[in-house]
Amino acid sequence: MSGVFRRVTGEPVIAVSGEGAWVEDVAGNRYLDAAGGAVAVGIGHGDTGVAAAMQRQAAQLSYVHAGVFTTDAVETYAAELARVLPVDDPYVFPVSGGAEAVETAFKLARAHHVACGDPGRHVIVARHGSYHGNTRGALDASGRDPLRRPYEPWLGRTVHVPAVYEYRCPHQAHPDRCGEWHAARLADTLDRIDPATVAAFIAEPIAGATLAAAVPSDDYWPAVAKVCRERGVLLIADEVMTGFGRTGRWFGVDHWGVRPDILVAAKGASSGYWPLGLCVASGAVHDAVAATGFVHGYTWSHHPVGAAVGSAVLHRLEEGGLVERAAVVGERLRHRLADALAGAAAVGDVRGRGMLVGVELVADRATKAPYPRAARITEQVVAAGRRRGLLLYSSTGHLDGDGDLILLGPPLTIDESEETMIIDRLTAAIGDVVGAHP
Repeated sequence: MSGVFRRVTGEPVIAVSGEGAWVEDVAGNRYLDAAGGAVAVGIGHGDTGVAAAMQRQAAQLSYVHAGVFTTDAVETYAAELARVLPVDDPYVFPVSGGAEAVETAFKLARAHHVACGDPGRHVIVARHGSYHGNTRGALDASGRDPLRRPYEPWLGRTVHVPAVYEYRCPHQAHPDRCGEWHAARLADTLDRIDPATVAAFIAEPIAGATLAAAVPSDDYWPAVAKVCRERGVLLIADEVMTGFGRTGRWFGVDHWGVRPDILVAAKGASSGYWPLGLCVASGAVHDAVAATGFVHGYTWSHHPVGAAVGSAVLHRLEEGGLVERAAVVGERLRHRLADALAGAAAVGDVRGRGMLVGVELVADRATKAPYPRAARITEQVVAAGRRRGLLLYSSTGHLDGDGDLILLGPPLTIDESEETMIIDRLTAAIGDVVGAHP
């Protein structure tokens, strides 16, 4: 009997190897990883160059405390990142994952205001239908009810504004000026709670785990950035899922030319080869806090091996043209998938940008009515996909407990035959389940 505390009930299959877009289990079964793990694997499994970079750094210097030393690996990585980051005069605080990066961003936003002589600013504003991580502060900012519900007595400090969800947009005049409508809701919320108390607004450029690649209208990001600037509220872009080429640009906000004050990233930063997250501050934010000191840190932050892996992944993305490739392949994948699912009664929407593609499953396409959660449609589709050798990322319960979503985030390296297999196997998996739930 295993002594591992599982994330899931039952006994999971033992994975033994991975190469490119494929994962193999102990029984020799091969799975096409259309989920990229947890939408984390960008450059593919089994990259020997990244593994070699990890080995070299670990052999030379595996760890030092960042409160005492810096390393060439960390300094080099920060300099290399600067050329692709959509942040003015960026300063990089490396950590061990996305939730740590978000917690760092919140503390940094607070520290910035305190350093600037504005200690009344402490409130975080976020969106419903968001996901920012599973630590307490990040979970409080997240608008993902099934994950929040067991811990509600600990939560409640974050203020939430409406989800950006074009398929079910709450703006009555949709699709006319939806971004302007959302910006007005944000402005109204800030003014109601007093903008002088608000430290930061955090949002995903494109909603990921909770709303399955829900892309905002093109007027959204410039409008909300303007609202934040006018009220002295720092803008935090959560690029944990959308960063490092996933959406066909280096970062999601690049699609709209927005420059956040703070950016958080993870997942694709290391492509799963090392636990790595990043909190990036603009020069203005960094300089204000550096003058007084930042009371924050983790044992594993600024890790030299993590930085070496990050550099190797960055080079692989650049040298392989994988960011640009994700834009072309992702658009083709999304359109081909939409065509393949056009006749599926249970498919309400196919959406996304680049290699982040979402499918929303509904009981009634005309009314967009969701299946009841008890039907466990998503779980059935995921299981059917696995039986067909396809790994999928899923989300449920975004509509007052109901709702079924499938998210695709395969490695940016997939070839056209693998793209076709994803479409064919997902279409078949949905058909397996829809046949029992017309």
